[in-house]
Amino acid sequence: MNKNLLHYTAKTPVGANLQYFLKWTAIACVIGSAAGLAGAVFGQGISLASNFFDRHSWSIFLLPVSGLLIVWLYRTFNEEGNKGTNMVIEAISSNEKITPTTGPLIFVSTILTQLGGGSAGREGAALQLGGSLGSLFGRVLKLDEKDKKIAVMCGMSACFGALFGTPLAAGVFSMEVISIGIMYYAALVPCLFASFIGAGIAGVMGLTPEHFIITEIPPVTLGSMAFIVLLGLMCAMVSILMCIMLHGSEHLYRTYLHSPYTRILAGSAILVVLTLLMGTRDYNGGGIPLIERCMEGDVRYEAFLVKMLFTAVTLGAGFKGGEIVPTLCVGAAFGAAVGLLLGVSPSLCAACGMAALFVGVTNCPIASALLAFEMFGFEAMPYFSIIIAVSFTLSGYYGLYRSQKFIYSKTKTEFINRKAN
Repeated sequence: MNKNLLHYTAKTPVGANLQYFLKWTAIACVIGSAAGLAGAVFGQGISLASNFFDRHSWSIFLLPVSGLLIVWLYRTFNEEGNKGTNMVIEAISSNEKITPTTGPLIFVSTILTQLGGGSAGREGAALQLGGSLGSLFGRVLKLDEKDKKIAVMCGMSACFGALFGTPLAAGVFSMEVISIGIMYYAALVPCLFASFIGAGIAGVMGLTPEHFIITEIPPVTLGSMAFIVLLGLMCAMVSILMCIMLHGSEHLYRTYLHSPYTRILAGSAILVVLTLLMGTRDYNGGGIPLIERCMEGDVRYEAFLVKMLFTAVTLGAGFKGGEIVPTLCVGAAFGAAVGLLLGVSPSLCAACGMAALFVGVTNCPIASALLAFEMFGFEAMPYFSIIIAVSFTLSGYYGLYRSQKFIYSKTKTEFINRKAN
C-alpha cells in the first residue's frame, strides 16, 4: 500500500514538483559549494594581482609578458577558438559544449591580465568559470541535455554571486541573459540556491560584497523624474557606444594583425603608452577605486570615455577578463559627470549610471534592478526603476554578448528571435 501511494504521488504534479525540488536542491548545494569555493579563490587571486599592480609602479611593463603567456596557454590547450562567455551562453541556448579547460584557462589568464593592469573585470570571467564547473558536474552526475543547461546556469550564478556578493542579481542574471524576452524558470530554485551558497562561502573566506553609499537622494518630483529619463536616454547611447567600441576593437585587431601574439603585443604597447600619457592608473584594472571616487563626486568629465578606450584596447587585443565591472565604472563616471555638470547629486547619478549602463549592455532589466538594490539599497528605488526601463528600451539590440538572443521585440509584442549586435 505504501509503495503504491509513493508511486501514485510521484506521478502527480505535486509529486513531480517535489522530486524536482529535492533533486535540484541537492545538485545546487553541490555546484554552489564548488563554484562558490572556486569563485572565492579566484577573487582572492584577483585581489592579490590588483594589489601587486597598485604597489609596484613598474608592473605596467608586465603586460607584454602576461599577454604572451595568455596566448601561449590558449594555443597550448587548443583553445584559440574559445568564444568565452558567448560559448557558455550557447551551451544553454543551443548544444554548444563547454570545453573542460575553459575554467582553468580563464582563471589563470584573468589574473595575468590584472597583474599587468589590463582594463578588465572579474564577473564576466566568473560566468565562464562557473559555467565550466556546472558543465563538468552535469557530465559527472550524468544529467540529460536539458538538465545540463540548468547545471551550467547554477555554476554561473554561484560564481557570480561569490565574486560580487549580490546573490539575488546573480541568480536571476544567469536565467535572464540567455534569451531576452523569456526566462528559464525551471532554473529558478537551483540558480538562487547556488548563488546564495556561493556568496555565503565567499563571505566566510573573506570576500566582501560590493556595496556603495548614495550620500544624497533628492525627493521624487516631476522635475527629478524628467532628469532621470534624460539621463537614461544618454546612458543608453553610451552603452551602445561601448558595445560598438568593444566589438569594433576586436575586429580592427583581427583585420590588421593576423597573429594573436602580434595582437596582444600591440595591445600591450598601446595600454602602456596610454597609462603613461594619462599619468594615472585610474583606468587600469576593473575600476572599483574609480567607482568609489565617482560616488563621492570626484571624477573628470572625460573619464567614462577613457575607461571605455582602455577596456576596448585590453579585451580586443586578446587579454582575458570580464566586461561587467568596467561597464559599471563607465556608468558611474558618466553619471557622476552629468550630475556635477547639471548640479544634481553626483552619487545618485553615479549609481543610476551604473544601473543604466549594466542594463544597456546586458539587456537584463530584472537582474539590473536587483543588482542596484543589492549594491545601493532600496531608498533610490524610483530612480533605479525608471532609468533601467528607459535605458533598456532605448539601447536597442546591442549587447556585450553576440550569442545573446532577443526572442521578443523590445518595442512590440512580436517574436523576432535575433542575436545581439
